Amino acid sequence: MSSPIETFEQLALSAPLLTTLVELGYEAPSPIQAATIPLLLAGHDVLGQAQTGTGKTAAFALPILEKLNWADRQPQALVLTPTRELAIQVAEAFQGYARHLPGFHVLPIYGGQSMSIQLRTLRRGVHVIVGTPGRVMDHLRRETLSLATLRTVVLDEADEMLRMGFIDDVDWILEQTPKEKQVALFSATMPEPIRRVAHRHLHDPKEVKIKTSTTTVSTVRQRYWRVSGLHKLDVLTRILEVEDVDAVLVFVRTKTETTELAERLEARGYACAALHGDMTQALREKTIEQFKAGGLDIVVATDVAARGLDVQRISHVINYDIPYDTEAYVHRIGRTARAGRAGDAILFVAPREMRMLRAIEKATRQTLEPMQPPTREAIAGRRLAQFKQQISEILSAQDLDFFYQVIGEIEEEQEISAHDIAAALTWLAQRDRPLQFEGKADPKEPEEAPARPERTFREPKPEGRRERRPRDAGRDSADLDKIRYRIEVGREQGATPQNIVGAIANEAGVESRYIGRIEIFDDYSTVDLPDGMPAEIFQHLRRVRVRQYPMNISRLDGQELAKKRTRAKPVMDNDSQPFERKSAKRRPAKPMDDV
Repeated sequence: MSSPIETFEQLALSAPLLTTLVELGYEAPSPIQAATIPLLLAGHDVLGQAQTGTGKTAAFALPILEKLNWADRQPQALVLTPTRELAIQVAEAFQGYARHLPGFHVLPIYGGQSMSIQLRTLRRGVHVIVGTPGRVMDHLRRETLSLATLRTVVLDEADEMLRMGFIDDVDWILEQTPKEKQVALFSATMPEPIRRVAHRHLHDPKEVKIKTSTTTVSTVRQRYWRVSGLHKLDVLTRILEVEDVDAVLVFVRTKTETTELAERLEARGYACAALHGDMTQALREKTIEQFKAGGLDIVVATDVAARGLDVQRISHVINYDIPYDTEAYVHRIGRTARAGRAGDAILFVAPREMRMLRAIEKATRQTLEPMQPPTREAIAGRRLAQFKQQISEILSAQDLDFFYQVIGEIEEEQEISAHDIAAALTWLAQRDRPLQFEGKADPKEPEEAPARPERTFREPKPEGRRERRPRDAGRDSADLDKIRYRIEVGREQGATPQNIVGAIANEAGVESRYIGRIEIFDDYSTVDLPDGMPAEIFQHLRRVRVRQYPMNISRLDGQELAKKRTRAKPVMDNDSQPFERKSAKRRPAKPMDDV
């Protein structure tokens, strides 16, 4: 009898893939991954029944990457998806898993995107194609795509393709593929039309059926906050200020993040510790005992580290990072509402993660309640109420004779009233935790930290020194709604992230902290920029050159930029905007070789 699979090392994956999984924060395979990856690596066809959000993408993407012939630039795998959004998501997942596999090429093909872009990439050669049935059929009929070299076909969310009327198209596409191939079909349900397709095109398939937990504790109030405009850390501290919290368990994806977030919360005055898989058993037990006894109010943990954690005083579970699958979500929020108590679960969701939110709602059969970050007025009101309560408790419980004497002496010596003295002492007591905020109370303005505020603006760079900007910079520094753009320069043109950041920052007046993730491919790159780009800046960027090549920037979603777009949303204050408004006279576009 084979032992259960509990780590990715047990799945016979190569070192580059295992390294990537560690970097992405994957600590243990989900049930669908543990069941499916060994079967696909062994060459079996697979008929998988699992809900969206159970980790299916990694279940088929990792075996495909493991078995690719890197020397062959012809399509070796085809993944069919029902929607363009899912096609883009799956293609991005492949690219992410292959970050340590140089030379890998994946192409998403879907309607609404320029056919010429797809044709140009196909001519250069790709290993994996992810597409919607309609656009794949278009290419096959035009004979711009050949499936003769395919070794693997994946049908993702087959029941959704059936619902949308694509199942006959899928059947036709499968008939154009080689007879000798591996097929994996994934579907949340198995209606008869899908079983017929499976019977025709899958050879002796191994069936995998994952039962998803569909119940959550009824005493848990489930809410979500859509990440937009504010830093996650600022919103987290606001929530901690106004919620009636006892103990809080905060979930993040990686071991590194547990330590970093715990240190930031400690700097803001919270009794906090990290809990992750690299801790010794003795340190883990000590941390949990402190948490149970009230020595810690917040623990920041990964999914694996929190397994088996049973602390009855946990009032709130906060999903700082959205989980990779719905099972993990159910397990996370099960840490609160213990022993019949009520509990709160709050989920932070970025705009591009809304699909996972819907999957969670579908799997748990519950609708999560949207919430707004507490305003500065609400925080000030909460602090004032707590301050008044503290005064009442001190008056009723403490011996204050000495302090009455001190007040009397101040009244006599300085000829001021006890009322004025009380006001001055109140000001001193609240100096590090203000009872009111100066200026307009704006819920979209981040709050300054009570003790050691987190730096929001970059310190000036020493003269003559170039700043090294990591590829991910911007994701945590400004959580704006972002749009992904494509620019027509890549490795073949010698482009680097520094080139692209310099071109956009210098020519569009966009500070580098607002520029999101940059991905460099062979003949193009992608970059995330804040929503709200004025049309004139967009048109100017189309002409800007990087390494002597025009950027030709375009939106990946295929939408046209609004002609009358004027002002971008502020992030920090009214004087700080992603798109700096410049004078009408712009300097002409020039080569950006020295950026």
